[in-house]
Amino acid sequence: MLRDARERNGSMLCVGLDPEPGRFPAAMKADASRIYDFCARIVDATADLVIAFKPQIAYFAAHRAEGQLEQLMDHVRKAAPHVPVILDAKRGDIGSTAEQYAKEAFERYGADAVTLSPFMGFDSVQPYLQYQGKGAFLLCRTSNPGGDDLQNQRLSSIEGQPLLYEHVARLAQGPWNVNGQLGLVVGATYPAEIERVRQVAPTVPLLIPGVGAQGGDAAATVRAGWRPDAPIVVNSSRAILYASAGEDFAQAARRAASRTKDELEAARRQAFGR
Repeated sequence: MLRDARERNGSMLCVGLDPEPGRFPAAMKADASRIYDFCARIVDATADLVIAFKPQIAYFAAHRAEGQLEQLMDHVRKAAPHVPVILDAKRGDIGSTAEQYAKEAFERYGADAVTLSPFMGFDSVQPYLQYQGKGAFLLCRTSNPGGDDLQNQRLSSIEGQPLLYEHVARLAQGPWNVNGQLGLVVGATYPAEIERVRQVAPTVPLLIPGVGAQGGDAAATVRAGWRPDAPIVVNSSRAILYASAGEDFAQAARRAASRTKDELEAARRQAFGR
């Protein structure tokens, strides 16, 4: 699906759907019952510009808007059936609990992929891989400063041992990725780490948040992560969703998405040619 969306739309851009009613335009402002309306208009305005959409489940659940999220997922499937939807849930649990989270992501919401924390091991990931054709992006080297606390630590004090995020990348490239369903989350604020992850995991898709409001460099991100045979999914949320506080918010979102898409493509051409 990622390759198909990439070919159809010529894009590496993922639009993150993180609705904050307090930032909606005046006619919707602070009205949580309008979350679906806001997000559906963003989807309609940008569906031909993206490789994926990424709704963040907490922004819906915090407003008791899970029903609106279900409605939104159904809308994306109808309005843009070629665009995969990555449910940003960052789940991480084992056994029957993981099975329930997988059911939530893939049966209730109908997501095409989900973000997961891998730090409880493979048995916390495996239930999601029972869903044929569905994907899971494992947190690897995240864009927040606190990621250093664990991800950038060596597995042992022995010289030459990998950093934890490198170990996660190796697992996703190798023994955990039995059916080719895994990708990795690597933050755009760390382009050197993106490059290292790409060396360790040359063929898995990378979900790269942090471009836009978080300050990630789009050109450096593409140079570090893009490969012809391994999609990158570069996420931008607030810079697109809230490009305008007026009634033209959807049109402004389209303009911002188009600029980011073009910036990413220009970086690819500059670094890799056609």
